[in-house]
This record gives sequence, C-alpha cells and structure tokens, in this order.
Amino acid sequence: MKKTILCCLCALFCAGAARAASPVVTTVVVAKDGSGDFTTIQAAVNSLRSFKPEGRSCVFIKKGVYEEKVLIHSHKAEISLVGEDRDSTIILWHDHANLPDEIGGTIGTFLTYTLRVDAPDFVCENLTVINDAMTHNNPGWFSDFRDTARVGQAVALHVEGDRACFRNCRFLGFQDTVYTGNPDGREYFEDCYIEGTVDFIFGPATCWFERCHIHALRKGYLTAASTPADHPIGYVFNRCRVTAREGITGEWLGRPWRAWAYTLWKECELDLDLDPAGWHNWNNPENEKTARYLEYRCTGRGADRSARAPWSRELSPREARHVTPEAAFRVLQADWIP
Repeated sequence: MKKTILCCLCALFCAGAARAASPVVTTVVVAKDGSGDFTTIQAAVNSLRSFKPEGRSCVFIKKGVYEEKVLIHSHKAEISLVGEDRDSTIILWHDHANLPDEIGGTIGTFLTYTLRVDAPDFVCENLTVINDAMTHNNPGWFSDFRDTARVGQAVALHVEGDRACFRNCRFLGFQDTVYTGNPDGREYFEDCYIEGTVDFIFGPATCWFERCHIHALRKGYLTAASTPADHPIGYVFNRCRVTAREGITGEWLGRPWRAWAYTLWKECELDLDLDPAGWHNWNNPENEKTARYLEYRCTGRGADRSARAPWSRELSPREARHVTPEAAFRVLQADWIP
C-alpha cells in the first residue's frame, strides 16, 4: 500500500509537466522478485488501458536490473515510469547498429533503443536507462578504447512522442546515447545525467536540459542536433555541468547533423578541455552558413571563446532573457509548459 501511495504521489508531481495534472487512475508495481503485479516493465506497460481519457497511469518499478527492451506504444498515452531509486532501478539492453537483420543487412541505429517512447505525455523519474552494447560485446573497451567488436551506434533512450518529461534519470551509452527523434516533439530533462562518446545527444526535437550533467567518455561531439530550419529553438542546455573522463581533451560542443542545427549552452559549467574552436562543421563549410551555435555566460576552463569557431556566437543578455522553456515549447504548440 505504501508503494502504491508513493507511486501515485510521484506520478501526480510528474503530471504537472503535462498539459494538465491528470489524476492517477491506475497504478501497477513491477518487481523482479515477484512481489509486485508484474516482473517485467514491458508486461506492466502492455497491461495498461490505451487512450485512457480518465487519467494517468503510474508504473512503479522496484529496485533491480531489468534486462529488456521497453517500448511505450503511441496508444499508451499519459504513462509515468517511476523508479524506486535512480541508481538501483535499471533498464538494460545491448543492441547496436551493426547487428544483422532478417534480410541480410543490419538493424541500423533506430532499432537499437533500450527504452523507446512513442506516446505523448510520457513522464520518467528516478530511473537509469543503459545501452551497454560496447562493453557487452567488447568487454575490454574501457582498458584500450578500441572497438574490436565492430559495435555501431547504440541508443539508450529514443523519443518520438510529444511532451516527454524526464527527471532525476541517468542515460548511459557510448555513440548515440539519447535520440530525440520527433521534429515537432518537445522534451524536458531536469537533473539528469547523460554520458557517451560521439554525437551522444542527437536529433531534431526541441529539448530543454535543466541542471543536467553531461559527461564525455572519450573525444568526440557532445551533440548532433538536426533542428528543422523553421524551428527557432532546438537544444538548450541551461545551468548544466559538462565534464569528461580524465585525460580526455579536444571535445566539441556539437556538430550539425543537419544544416540548421540549433544548440545553446546557457550559463553552463564547462569543466573540461574543449577543442578551442568549440564547434565542428561536420566537414562541410556550407553548414557554417546555417547552423545556429550559441553560448551565454558559461564558466569553467572550457568557456574561453577567444578561439571559438567564428560562425558561432555569444548571445546578448537581452537575447538570452527570451530563451526560456515557455518560449521554446510554445512556438510549436501552446499547450505545454513544463
């Protein structure tokens, strides 16, 4: 009973990020030891009523490592996944882009997810989501940092739904850890930890990262936004901390996966040794004419803009005041303020 009450309270708190604080009408508990309603997260999600207009569903997940791929189908709207403890409640899977498919090719990046969210108004709290394909297939990776197993891109979190909210979560991977896949989608991350190697936060969605910790495991690119040309805001990192594994230098803040990429680091602590240019053009000078790469009042040893790429710029205080979550999300639709 206490767990059910806790779940409902957490879900009600989370639901405040959606269009309205829908009441929690369904709560199910997942526990590996059989003490809950289900032993797998996917079974719990599948049990919930689709298109439920009467309110939100909460899936409370007890501590444990849940080795499974989890898909929140588009018809499973207004679901909250709430972990008992962030570091001890773990969803884990091992797929990567170079695995063979059923027709003689490979599965590619976008089928490698550990957790995929296609439904709107999804909330996730106190969970760790891991794609460990690199070390699962190449156990010595952390000792030599060589990919002898030909491990490709491996997504931990893949979001296609609109109005997704993540609080106090960890997303662990290597290349392509977090994919924000919906060009018209809006995603909000608060107090989250995200780590990876290359392009490990990427995609076209409009995303706000508040007080998150971004950690690079080796030299590469923190972001690879593909913001649509007609979207005025893409990725905003606000009051975030950025670090790298000891000995790693020459990291870039981002490179444009598509020409109109938008990424802003706003009042962030850049506690790492960046490449002085800060931004990369993905070997295409034409991207320099369109990519929107911005900084504002960052601190730390990586914040020196004296040698920054000349096609990036520092926002003025007046410009920075207008970059808010409300402004970022309302420009797409006026129905969501996290």
